[in-house]
Amino acid sequence: MELTINPKYPSVTDLRKRAMVKMPRFAFEYLDGGCNEDINLDKNRTDLQKVELMPQYLSKFDKSDTRTELFGHTYDSPFGIAPVGLQGLMWPNAPEILAKAAFAHNIPFILSTVTTSSIERIAELTEGTSWFQLYHPADEKVKRDLLDRAANAGTDVLVILADVPTFGYRPRDIRNGLAMPPTMNLKNILEVFTKPDWALQTLIHGQPSFKTMEAYMPKGLNLKGLGEFMDMTFSGRLNEDRIASIRGQWKGKLVIKGVVSEEDAQKAINLGVDGLIVSNHGGRQLDAGQSTIVPMTHLAEKFKGQIKIMVDSGLRGGPDIARAMASGAEFTFMGRSFMYGVGALGKEGGNHTISLMKREFQQVMEQVCCEKVEDLPRFLVK
Repeated sequence: MELTINPKYPSVTDLRKRAMVKMPRFAFEYLDGGCNEDINLDKNRTDLQKVELMPQYLSKFDKSDTRTELFGHTYDSPFGIAPVGLQGLMWPNAPEILAKAAFAHNIPFILSTVTTSSIERIAELTEGTSWFQLYHPADEKVKRDLLDRAANAGTDVLVILADVPTFGYRPRDIRNGLAMPPTMNLKNILEVFTKPDWALQTLIHGQPSFKTMEAYMPKGLNLKGLGEFMDMTFSGRLNEDRIASIRGQWKGKLVIKGVVSEEDAQKAINLGVDGLIVSNHGGRQLDAGQSTIVPMTHLAEKFKGQIKIMVDSGLRGGPDIARAMASGAEFTFMGRSFMYGVGALGKEGGNHTISLMKREFQQVMEQVCCEKVEDLPRFLVK
């Protein structure tokens, strides 16, 4: 697809600044913030930025090819759109905007269980090429039904979430009423009146709701009841028995997101898992944890070839994709960058941000004289 970049917003930093202006404060802070004191949120960025590449200017070089094979599919570039909950709260119709753009650009889009479009709708928009991330439900019947729905929709890759055994402690969201149960306080209501584009799009597309989960919700829930329902529904932690059960039911590729330790990685391999997305949930769960690039590098060194090693959390643009791939990742995912794009540019935000990422990554590849993505580790400064 032809790359289309709005020259007013040639960087993710520009998109973030514009999104901050156009989104209600409670929605932007839900997207932008980490947990506790944001230490791990900041560490994700600073540790990744320490990774350096060494150009080889006098080497034989023809051109750079960014195409990347993963799970039998050749994608245009080695990055995809990470799952994000409550996307339609941050910008109305955001999941559909991003899914359409991802399909057009031939990159993967991962749908969260708790976002605001359904499995079936996103599968329709992407002709079954989207991935699905499962928050493990406590109710076994709900879990089996969600897996059946994903399979029937044509989903090939299932991502199961390991890094949310409990909801993160996020002071901004608590102040803004976006904890569980959610509330819409007077401050938030007044904020909406200052964001006419957001309010109009919400009016057009309707109040955001958990579309995939609606089939399992009692009718007529108030906000308190919704909070109690979500707490009860997603109280199930991943463990080896539950992963084995999912592996037995799911016939497609199975990926665990959130693994950071060698012990967990080895267990995943033993259980027949196909891939890991090394992640700390964007710094939103454990402020005392490591940045993602550190454990990802170790896991890639030890387990590459036994299981696909992917990464998210902390990546923002093309240079970060190159840093992660040079450090041993086989694919990368980003969430916030694409949501900044949609928050800044609405329905044009998905195409713009993917185009921006592709162009930035292509430039880094050409600058260091790297012809193939899998060769990037040769350019890493160790």
